[in-house]
Amino acid sequence: MGRKSLYLLIVGVLVAYYVYTPLPDNFEEPWKVMWLDTQIRTAAHLATFLELLGIGHYMDFLMFTLSFAEVPPTSDENVTVSETTFNNIPVRVYVPKRKSAALRRGLFYIHGGGWCAGSAALPSYDMLSRWTADRLDAVVISTNYRLAPKYHFPIQFEDVYNALRWFLRRTVLAEYGVNPERIGISGDSAGGNLAAAVTQQLLDDPDVKIKLKVQCLIYPALQPLNVDLPSYQENAHFPVLPKSSMVRLWSDYFTTDRSLERAMLSNQHIPLESSHLLQFVNWSSLLPERFKKGHVYKNPIYGSSELSNKYPGFLDVRAAPLLADDNKLRDLPRTYVITCQYDVLRDDGLMYVTRLRNAGVQVTHNHAEAGFHGAFGFLELKISSRMINQYVSWLSENL
Repeated sequence: MGRKSLYLLIVGVLVAYYVYTPLPDNFEEPWKVMWLDTQIRTAAHLATFLELLGIGHYMDFLMFTLSFAEVPPTSDENVTVSETTFNNIPVRVYVPKRKSAALRRGLFYIHGGGWCAGSAALPSYDMLSRWTADRLDAVVISTNYRLAPKYHFPIQFEDVYNALRWFLRRTVLAEYGVNPERIGISGDSAGGNLAAAVTQQLLDDPDVKIKLKVQCLIYPALQPLNVDLPSYQENAHFPVLPKSSMVRLWSDYFTTDRSLERAMLSNQHIPLESSHLLQFVNWSSLLPERFKKGHVYKNPIYGSSELSNKYPGFLDVRAAPLLADDNKLRDLPRTYVITCQYDVLRDDGLMYVTRLRNAGVQVTHNHAEAGFHGAFGFLELKISSRMINQYVSWLSENL
């Protein structure tokens, strides 16, 4: 074997080692998932390298790369797409072109991206909004919001809430031909977090007379208090969203001070005086038996109150909707929750399903046994098509 052939062999082996990731046997299209994960990891590694060089924040590079994928608001034969602002918050509006004798349903969608990345202009969100508008004959509002690390909590929450309140004004609904009794909210990942949080907030807002009929939460992030749940342990190194990445996103939502991230990684960020909040995220009582899988619940090691005093957001119900008490939960609208087996956020969704049902809320839970975080948005995968079809079918029947 010549030297060139040997070098090519070595390079081939290294590339294969970098790309290949062991996946469960029940995974569809494993090589597609590996390739998607490789792209994500490569971007993450480059972002980390640039951050170590002091060139910029990790998320700044990721947002720069994502910006090249954004698509303009282009109408097609079925849907008119436009951009405007709701109370100074940029949104995209999707309106079906076919005539409607009655007022249409309305859906307010919030993109994911860990409060740090993402946009309504990304192809996956643009396509999802088009399909939803067309198949439901609904007006879809896909909102943007300011992102970390430049902006921290509660800015993201406030942006989404202000845009939603604007949409729920009767004059705005009339302008878009939306039935005020058939409005829902939806979001994925961090967007699911924001959807859950603003839906709770609406209940206490005397100025908003129009209420949401449904909420759809797609693998939502619902609490940063315990990042050692069984799903975090089982999927700590799983593709797309490993534990380290999720903790970084949570931390960046509140601050660029990475001492919070380090404390969260060791699960020692909750002070003793806030220990009463842990009852709302106690997986030993809230997870169905089959998801406990022999895990043993351990009381956390309490940390200093210094972090919670500096960054109280991580103990705020507007950032952690699972902290809402039962009196708040029982007034929430009919709910659809998607969870994925191979997702660190799986147990957040499962616990919310349990708490909502215990409070008397009608909940439909769709658990994807072969699903992973982000599967809903990877439109090139078969599992994405199934999840979207199930989601739109539920909306068709309940909204």
